[in-house]
Amino acid sequence: MADEARVPIGALPAGSGALALDTYRLTKRFGTFTAMDSVTLQVKPGTVHALLGENGAGKSTLVKCVAGFQRAEEGSILIDGREQNIANPIVARALGIGMVYQHFTLAPGMTVAENLLLAGGKTPALIDWTRQRAELKDFLATTPFRLDLDVRPAELAAGEKQKLELLKQLYLKPRLLILDEPTSVLTPQEADEVLGHVRDFARSGLCTVLIITHKFREVMAYADAVTVLRRGKAVHHCEVADTSPSRLAAAMMGAGESAPPESDTARPASRASHGMQDTPADAPVALQVDRLRAQGDRGTLAVHDLSLAVRAGEILGVAGVSGNGQRELVEALVGQRTRQGGSVTVMGEPYRGRREENRRLKVRSLPEEPSRNACVGDLSVAENMALRDFDQPPLAWKALGAGVLNFAYWRTRAREWIAEYGVKTQGEGAPIRSLSGGNVQRAVLARELAGDINVLIAANPVFGLDFAAVAEIHGRIAQVRARGGAVLLVSEDIDELLEMADRIVVMSEGRIVYETSAAKAERHVLGAHMGGGDHGHAQAPAHAGVAA
Repeated sequence: MADEARVPIGALPAGSGALALDTYRLTKRFGTFTAMDSVTLQVKPGTVHALLGENGAGKSTLVKCVAGFQRAEEGSILIDGREQNIANPIVARALGIGMVYQHFTLAPGMTVAENLLLAGGKTPALIDWTRQRAELKDFLATTPFRLDLDVRPAELAAGEKQKLELLKQLYLKPRLLILDEPTSVLTPQEADEVLGHVRDFARSGLCTVLIITHKFREVMAYADAVTVLRRGKAVHHCEVADTSPSRLAAAMMGAGESAPPESDTARPASRASHGMQDTPADAPVALQVDRLRAQGDRGTLAVHDLSLAVRAGEILGVAGVSGNGQRELVEALVGQRTRQGGSVTVMGEPYRGRREENRRLKVRSLPEEPSRNACVGDLSVAENMALRDFDQPPLAWKALGAGVLNFAYWRTRAREWIAEYGVKTQGEGAPIRSLSGGNVQRAVLARELAGDINVLIAANPVFGLDFAAVAEIHGRIAQVRARGGAVLLVSEDIDELLEMADRIVVMSEGRIVYETSAAKAERHVLGAHMGGGDHGHAQAPAHAGVAA
């Protein structure tokens, strides 16, 4: 940017209402890699503008430059037609720019109320909490969200954390609100509520919205205009009224590459598209959960006498609004949370989630937020890929009564998995924290799906991934089922469950409240039970599908 063209922020009058955003030939490099290549973009004030593109297309780089977290080497950013030097997030905030990131930026040791106040950056030394709490309650009454002001983020499920991130920005009344995958962990009902609120906010003239999403349905339903990025370049601009999901998919994939079929862009793919046949009625029960109880982070029961069963060669989908015990259920199953009662068996044997049992009974897991739950960030890709079996031959030898680690084999196997799963990394020795979210997920997938599998427990396994990565991971999960493995698929995306599952159960308030075959599932009925409809607290017969 030319220095003489920049307008000092102090010279601008205090703006209000929705702003206009333009970028001109914006370019950002990381060493020799060009992440964003001469991107020109126009976002009209008071509109919802969507950014589409596969992982690595440059979407997050673009919005981080606008929000002041990164600086472009070339090009210009204009706010209301005047070029700005957005050197850091403080400057961006002064211009009225707020951003909700895909990865959480909450202060884990502070309450919801404290996180909201902290977002303002002008917290007084002495806080009048009576007045502040009253103001916060009044603010929450204007939003579609309800969060306990005294809860800490560590006690919240992923969907609730995402809501808090959005609330932090709405509380500051931004002129431009940037959203990076804001509905990745929300149910369709929650997503519609959030996006409807954001759209109304924009159309009121109070704010302009720039949203990164991978979901064509959200673009078509809530955006006014859309820009498609591919390999760092803006390759397609249009009004939403003038396009279709298939056209957008074609722009994302590029000329000469196959776009997903219309069914993948407008409605869930059929189970047959994954080569999935019906589960035999006499297939043995691989995973049995009986009257499981587990406490939440606040000491109250989060899982109440829950029972379910999954047959070999079956995918059982678990639906539910975020925060209804799904996270605690998964953690109790895989050994990350103490069980307060009940039993779990795998292939008829007691299972407590211990490492030796995982190996012997062939249990694998794909946890939610793999960067936090399934990896050690400072360890290399090869070391993370070896976490499950680092002490077993051929990754280790027994010599003179001690174990000797075979690091050469770790690296060799890691290179093979990197190639097989398409993990984009600088090499097997790179820290896994240097990978994008989709590539971390691929690396974890390679480790967890190696070898024979009796039971796979997967929690929101495609969180935040583009449609190509989603299709790949769904295909891998379907292969586990096809080889006779039992899959417990916990997801807050109804489309994912309708596509992948044989049966679907709904969790509400820590209980199974409804069960149906996926073939007979009706979206509005699932949504009603997920929203806590008139179901009482009766435990639905979640094991009925495995009756003799």
